[in-house]
Amino acid sequence: SSFLYRSSVFLRAGLRTTPEKFYIEPCDDGSEDVLAIDRVSTEMTLTVRRDIPASAENRTVCGLMGTIRLVAGMYLVVITKKKKVGDLLGHAVWKALDFEILSYKKTILHLTDNQMQDNKTFLSMINNVLHTDGFYFATDYDLTHTLQRLANTSPEFQEMSLLERADQRFVWNGHLLREFIAQPEVCLHEFITMKSSCINGKVFEWSIISRRSCFRAGVRYYVRGIDSEGHAANYVETEQIVQYSCAKASFVQTRGSIPFYWSQRPNLKYKPKPQISKTVNHLDGFQRHFDSQVILYGRQVILNLINQKGSEKPLELTFDKMVTSLGNGLIKYIAFDFHKECSRMRWHRLQILVDMVAEMQDEFGYFLVDADGKVLLNQDGTFRSNCMDCLDRTNVIQSLLARRSLQSQLRKMGVLHMGQQIEEQADFEKMYKNAWADNADACAKQYAGTGALKTDFTRTGKRTHLGLLMDGWNSMIRYYKNNFCDGFRQDSIDLFLGNYAVDESDWNTPLRDPKDWKFLTLPIIMVVAFSMCIICLLMAGETWTETLAYVLFWGTASVVTGGLILFNGLDFVDAPKLVQKEKQD
Repeated sequence: SSFLYRSSVFLRAGLRTTPEKFYIEPCDDGSEDVLAIDRVSTEMTLTVRRDIPASAENRTVCGLMGTIRLVAGMYLVVITKKKKVGDLLGHAVWKALDFEILSYKKTILHLTDNQMQDNKTFLSMINNVLHTDGFYFATDYDLTHTLQRLANTSPEFQEMSLLERADQRFVWNGHLLREFIAQPEVCLHEFITMKSSCINGKVFEWSIISRRSCFRAGVRYYVRGIDSEGHAANYVETEQIVQYSCAKASFVQTRGSIPFYWSQRPNLKYKPKPQISKTVNHLDGFQRHFDSQVILYGRQVILNLINQKGSEKPLELTFDKMVTSLGNGLIKYIAFDFHKECSRMRWHRLQILVDMVAEMQDEFGYFLVDADGKVLLNQDGTFRSNCMDCLDRTNVIQSLLARRSLQSQLRKMGVLHMGQQIEEQADFEKMYKNAWADNADACAKQYAGTGALKTDFTRTGKRTHLGLLMDGWNSMIRYYKNNFCDGFRQDSIDLFLGNYAVDESDWNTPLRDPKDWKFLTLPIIMVVAFSMCIICLLMAGETWTETLAYVLFWGTASVVTGGLILFNGLDFVDAPKLVQKEKQD
C-alpha cells in the first residue's frame, strides 16, 4: 500500500494560517513546539505557541503529507480525514481518506492564462494520486518493514525517526517530505486489512499488508519490466501477519513485472504485442534485481504464470534463458501456464502448482516469535510471482500459498489442532477469501484502473459464470482507461513521486503538446461515414441498387478510416507527456 510516514506528534494537529505563515501545532501532547512555514520564503522553522498571532485562522488536520512545487509556487498537502484500520502489535494503523492542497501564494494573478491552465492541470494530477484509494500510515510504528526486518535491527536503528529508518521503496510521499525539518507522516500506498478471528474458541488477529514500491511506479501498459537499477514495475511486497496470545508470525511474498527490458505500449488494439528490447544488455538489470532480492529476502523461487504460447511465449522463453544465464543457485525458476492448466473452468488444477512447491515452501518457513519475544523461526526465502500484469493470476496463487503457511502457523501457535484444515473453518475461510480478493482489487485499481479479474475464485473457491461476465465488464473498462486515460494517470504518478519537477521559471511545460492532424480528422470522417451508412439503410433510395451503392460507399469509407485509425493507434491513445518529454530533450 502506499505508506505515509507520520510522526507520533501529529496524530491530530491544528493548522493555523495567516497571510504570511502556516503554523502547525500538535493537539495531542503538551509540547510547546510549533512548526512555522513562511509562505513567501518557504523557510521552515520551529517556534512556540505564544508566537502564533491571535488573528490566525484555525482548522484541524490529521497529518502532513508534505510540500510540492507547481507553476504557482509551493503547496502544502495535508490529511484532513482518516479512519482507523486496526491495531498492529498494539499500534494504531490509519487510512488517509481525504486531503487538502494549500497554496503558499495568496493569489495566482501573476500567472499568464496558459500558466494558470497548466497549474490547474498539475493540481488535478496531484489530486488524482491522492484520491487513488490506498494511503496508510501509523504514528508510532514503521509500516514499511516486515516483522522479520524489524526484529533484526540495531539499537541505532531504533533511535532513528520513522522517516530516516523507513524502507524507501515503500515511502510514497518521500518526494513531498524532502524539505521537512519536523517529522510528518510516512505513507504507504496499497492495501492493509486487519481482522479479529476465532477458531476453536481461540481469538487471534490476522492481517495482510501489501506494500507497493514507488520505484518504477506507474500504470499498466506504460510501465513494464525493469529500469537500469533493477527496480521492477508494479512491485509489491505482501506480508500476512498472525498475532495470538502475544506470539506473532508472518509470511512474506513478492510480485513484480518480468525483470528485463520489455514494453507493451497501448495502440488501440485489445492486447498490444509485448516488445523485448533488442538494444540493451538485459543481464545487467536482471542481475541487479535478483541480487537485491536475495539480500533482502534470501532464496528466490520465481513463479512465472504467463501463457507459454502466443504473444506471451517469447517473454517466458527469455525469462527462463536469463535465469539459466545468471547461474545463481539461490534462484529457482518455475513456469506454470495458468490459463492452459485452468482452462474450461478446471481451477482445481492450481493444486498441481501448490504441491509442486510445497517442499520449497516448508524449507523457506516463516517468521515466528513466541509470547516472550524470542525468535523461534526465520523465513529464509520468498516466492516471487508474476503474470503479465502481476495482478489477477498472481493474486490467486499468492492467496493459496499464504493459506498453506497460515495453516502451519496456526497449528504451531495452538489455534488449530493437528489434522484440522483452515478450509473446514467456514467463517474464517469466508473472511480469508474476501480479504485476499480485496487485496487483488486494491492492487488492480492502482495499476490497471479497475478491480481485479478472477476474484470470484478467490472469494468463493470456484469459478462462476457471473464471475466471467464481471471479468468481461472489467476488461472493457480496462481497455478504455488504458487507451484514453492512462497517460494522465502516469503523468500524475511521475509528478507526485518527483520523477518530473515543475520549474516556475520555465514558461513552457510539456502539457501543451499539439496533436497531429490525424487525431481530429480521421475520427470525424469515420463518424460521418458510419452515420451516412446508417442513414442510407434507414432511408432507402428509389431502387435497391442505388441504396446498396450508397451503403457500400459509406461503409467502405468508415471501414478504411477505422483501419487507418488502428494502423496509427499510437497517435490516438492518451500518452504520458511529462517524463517522456524530458527523455526526448
